[in-house]
Amino acid sequence: MIRILFISLLAVAPALAQSKSLKEFAKPIAPNSAGIGLQMPDFVATSLDGTKFQLSAAMKGNKAFVVAITSTSCPLSKKYLPTLRKLEEQFAEEQVGFVYLNPMESDKIQAGDKLPARYIHDASGEIAQRVGARTTTDVFLIDSQRTVIYRGGIDDQYGLGYSSDEPKHRYLKDAIEAHLEQREVKFKATTAPGCELDFGKAKVASREGTYHNRISRIVQTNCMECHRDGGVGPFTLDTLKDVVSHKGMIKKVIENGTMPPWHAAKPTDGPSPFVNDRSLTAADKNDFLAWFENGNPAGNEADAPLPRTFPKDWAIGKPDVVFELPKAIAIKATGTMPYEVVTVETNLEEDKWVNAVEVQPTAREVVHHVLVFALPPAKKGGLDLRRGEAQGYFAAYVPGNNHQIMPEGFARKLPKGSRLRFQIHYTPNGTATKDRTRIGFRFAAEPPKHEIFVLSLANPSFKIPPGAENHEDKAQIRIPVDAVIMAYSPHMHVRGKACRYELETPDGKKTTLLDVPHYDFNWQLQYKLAEPLKVSKGTTVRFTAWFDNSENNPANPNPKATVKWGPQTSDEMLLGYIEFYFPNGNPLGIR
Repeated sequence: MIRILFISLLAVAPALAQSKSLKEFAKPIAPNSAGIGLQMPDFVATSLDGTKFQLSAAMKGNKAFVVAITSTSCPLSKKYLPTLRKLEEQFAEEQVGFVYLNPMESDKIQAGDKLPARYIHDASGEIAQRVGARTTTDVFLIDSQRTVIYRGGIDDQYGLGYSSDEPKHRYLKDAIEAHLEQREVKFKATTAPGCELDFGKAKVASREGTYHNRISRIVQTNCMECHRDGGVGPFTLDTLKDVVSHKGMIKKVIENGTMPPWHAAKPTDGPSPFVNDRSLTAADKNDFLAWFENGNPAGNEADAPLPRTFPKDWAIGKPDVVFELPKAIAIKATGTMPYEVVTVETNLEEDKWVNAVEVQPTAREVVHHVLVFALPPAKKGGLDLRRGEAQGYFAAYVPGNNHQIMPEGFARKLPKGSRLRFQIHYTPNGTATKDRTRIGFRFAAEPPKHEIFVLSLANPSFKIPPGAENHEDKAQIRIPVDAVIMAYSPHMHVRGKACRYELETPDGKKTTLLDVPHYDFNWQLQYKLAEPLKVSKGTTVRFTAWFDNSENNPANPNPKATVKWGPQTSDEMLLGYIEFYFPNGNPLGIR
């Protein structure tokens, strides 16, 4: 029988991130490290006012509930209590409930204290253990079916070693508003600096894992973005029948790690450094496989999560402007197709600051990926494909990731008169169709504090010998001024085997930034850092790639060819894209 422990699943959330500074503040982390999507266990306790509180009963009539860990002895908990009370008051009429859990046995709490009515002194720490609390400022936002939709800090106004007059990010408030407005929560998980909790080994009751209370939530969180009606996945996983019908393939991709697509090597210790890490946790894998072995029990339908909804039009909201291909491109039914390269004039009469962008194919089922480059108006009379790739893309589309909303205070500049070059890779799927890809932009009202750039570590002069099974080549750059790296996007073609980003400081110290031991051309993934990396002047950033041009590579179109740089999949590329910004303006004047 499969048995699940909520504590064992949520406890994979990291302890507070360590840094060179002693100051710690709430910062985003990967949702899969914080138990997002799990069902919070029910619990019963006596509130401070003497009334019985049961979470499942309190959920009735509420659209969401906040379970806030607190303490009367922790300085940060005391600072945050007024913030929580204000949020509770603000959202009371919008059917958002609050309950406060204090797991500190030594805290002296009396009925006359000025504390919320729904305040529970969990002196044994049993409830806090069950919900997976890690610190005394941890908060959990759950929906009406007790699914965790946000977990982490309240905001970043207070932290270890500092206080601010106002927060820069109101994580809990933003998550509540997004849920009430049926929008996706932007930051699903953060750290929660506070007094650390240590309960030792958890001793809690387990329960049987069923489709409705466990497996459906794994599918919703990790699979349904593509495997749904209207999604790009080859089949839907919307129902129990769907999952059971495809269990053979699901077991295979879980066991070999190909789904969900995520190719970064797992960290040897600590949490993933990437906020968009979409890999299944060990607990998710074990529970999914054990559920199959247990005969796929459905369980109680009352435990099912709320249906997951997806934007019907634009995920970024209504764009300020939309540009589309001049005409539809015909996609044949079978075989392969070379890259389609189409240029679209924007005719912009002034510079624009883009703070959100989304690429939308109209025939997503046959679009492998799209890269969109912004070319200045001076480039007339043809396109330099090599130069275009090397200067960095402006926007990208891959299945499951078609839009980017810039962080507050960040934007990308779209210069006056820019031309948009669409590079589209189509993969025929057995049915002839047409596609007319488009791109939508939302503009900031004023210049941002930081401008985002994309640099590519490119080596267009490499040569891969015929039959080479593990050919290595690289590209690198010496950083001329201080910069901050936000994300990595490696790009090779079908002979791409593995790749690695490394950093080397002027004193010769080397650090691996991203290791992709098994590169897959079918997924052009971006790896977004949870904590942007500050890179000092004089540091070298290196991108190394390995290629398999042998007969053992089934995707190799011609193992007898000497392979060089080229735009088609039968050619190759060595591109290590890096998304970054300068902390102090744009000292190099680059564009």
